Amino acid sequence: MDLQLKNKTALISGSTAGIGYAIAKQLAKEGASVIITGRTQQRVDKAVEEIKADTGNSNVKGIPVDFAVKEQIDGLIQQLPDVDILINNVAIFEPKAFKDISDEDWLRFYELNVLSGIRLSRAYFDKMLQKNWGRIIFISSESAIQIPEEMIHYGMTKTAQIAVARGLAELTKGTDVTVNTVLPGPTMSEGVGGFIENLAKDQNKTVEAVEQDFFKHMRPTSLIQRFLTVEEIANTVTYLSSPLASATNGAAIRAEGGLLKGAF
Repeated sequence: MDLQLKNKTALISGSTAGIGYAIAKQLAKEGASVIITGRTQQRVDKAVEEIKADTGNSNVKGIPVDFAVKEQIDGLIQQLPDVDILINNVAIFEPKAFKDISDEDWLRFYELNVLSGIRLSRAYFDKMLQKNWGRIIFISSESAIQIPEEMIHYGMTKTAQIAVARGLAELTKGTDVTVNTVLPGPTMSEGVGGFIENLAKDQNKTVEAVEQDFFKHMRPTSLIQRFLTVEEIANTVTYLSSPLASATNGAAIRAEGGLLKGAF
């Protein structure tokens, strides 16, 4: 299937690894011009070269930026004044007891997970409306709906993303611009993989045993009873980025392995 993404320019925040990297790679495979972002020049350069080699797409560039720093986001926007597709993917997470989450933690999570996407969307949204075409996608989480007791601050930011995306979608009426959110379930990304490996080491178990325990006790409602792959999330996001997904707007798309109960 041709997703008609050739000649489209896509910016993916936090795309040197994990879900963001997989999205960037899939978009590059479809012929889009892709901009990789990450905190260090070394990681950005490595991701760019790998994606070029794997996809044969030479229109892959990279810009180092720390999305927790407003001035660096402003610098990115100055270098890249116009995009067709914006994927607000960058985020942090950490398990932490509610009583231990400080004001600084709450603000740090909001700054990176929510405000980074708001700042980028604010820069590109009106230009998309003027062109009468564009895609903004926030990578949220099933944790936006089923707030994890071990990461309440993270869940809060994921819920906020859904609210922002839906509000922006209301401003697209009668245009070919869409704004959606994707809700991945637990995904074997770089960060999660490291977390699971450390748990396995601490508990003297195999990674497979830790995964089984996680879905048995922490996410028992999952229908697939395994971690999603980053490619599975990227497949959904790539389709939503395309002109073929023009009828999907203002939606929170579930890609969580059936973890969330209920038909809606």
